[in-house]
Amino acid sequence: MAEQTYGKILLGSERDVARSYEKWSSQPVDQEWVEDPMGSYSERQTTIGKTASVTGPGTFFGQAERQLTFEPTDEHGWWFDRSDLPGSLPIRVTGNNIWTTVRNIVLSSGSPHNYMRMVEHIIALRVGMGLDNVIIRLDSGDPPLFDRSSMDLVEAVEEAGIVESEKPPVYVTVKRPITVAGRNGSFLTFLPNQRGERKLTVDCAVDFSCAIGRQRIKFQVTPASFRHGALARTNCTLGMMMYFRTIGQLFADTRNLGYTKQNILVAGPRRYYNEPHLIHEGRSLEVVWHRATLDLLAAVALIDRGRFCGHIISYKAGHALDCLMVSEIYKRHLLQPT
Repeated sequence: MAEQTYGKILLGSERDVARSYEKWSSQPVDQEWVEDPMGSYSERQTTIGKTASVTGPGTFFGQAERQLTFEPTDEHGWWFDRSDLPGSLPIRVTGNNIWTTVRNIVLSSGSPHNYMRMVEHIIALRVGMGLDNVIIRLDSGDPPLFDRSSMDLVEAVEEAGIVESEKPPVYVTVKRPITVAGRNGSFLTFLPNQRGERKLTVDCAVDFSCAIGRQRIKFQVTPASFRHGALARTNCTLGMMMYFRTIGQLFADTRNLGYTKQNILVAGPRRYYNEPHLIHEGRSLEVVWHRATLDLLAAVALIDRGRFCGHIISYKAGHALDCLMVSEIYKRHLLQPT
């Protein structure tokens, strides 16, 4: 694979990247989302039209009811404000506030008590729905969990409406093609936009040695394609689900997880143990749509300098590699306006 495809390798070896690129390029595309060219985003900065709230069981404390409220703001960017910590400042959604990426993305600011866990399924709406500025108020650091993945959040924003301000948006892209490589042959490539186009396209592939198997999709990020992917639930193996229900009950981090067979996709070695969603041509692509829209776009949402445009290739990657890419982009000053 020619160097110009993956550009400068920021993390990993060229030999490993070249080998992984061969595997990725040989993997067939299962679905290519063809979009209406009119399905684009506002040419002004946006916020939510009015306050909108959703409630659900806690992600990490499933017996507790959690509320999340979107509020309009003139402040630039996305902010989490915990109502149970009145002395703390809001947490800005930015790569500078990443605390950890173990299993999920956790943001923190100031005091270590001022954190938000598993933010990815929330902040992905910033990119997917074209919602530039919003304050999200929560009553704890534990966000609500829904049976329809992030669709409850999408519908709350749609009902409240997205309104324009007088300010034009800022668009950014990477200065040149860059790649980070991770374990097990994973890699992530960010490519600059072409010919001044202000759009984001994604080519995302996963490869699991279980019922999920190999899945690959290509699409332009628009409100319609994001809405489609917002229904995709996170997934786990049958072994992980059994661990949560048995030995995991001994540990505080997993004892009270709100996961059920309704809000998570459970994959065994040869079949799913609950009904998979997002069927395309007789096969579920729920896992790759979740990866592309609710995980990868969440990392893009951490780029707070403006709306990111260009092309992203993701192969077998996850939260850790996503956030490493954002951190490297910031540390190496690889963003430029476009």
